[in-house]
Amino acid sequence: MQRPRQLLRALASDTRGLTTVEYAIVLCLIAVVGVGVWSTFGQTVKANLEAADSQIGGALGDATGANSD
Repeated sequence: MQRPRQLLRALASDTRGLTTVEYAIVLCLIAVVGVGVWSTFGQTVKANLEAADSQIGGALGDATGANSD
């Protein structure tokens, strides 16, 4: 019964991979924030382009006489 306790103690005190795990967690958090920022930025750009397109389309329609028969 002493062997499992020694094994658990040895596993609990082993810190060799902790730095790698910490870096992986930080990298995942940065990726999540990056995707969120990219999505928000993309929606803002899309809205601005659609607004500009409608303004240009309206101006071109007025300039070409779209109201003529």
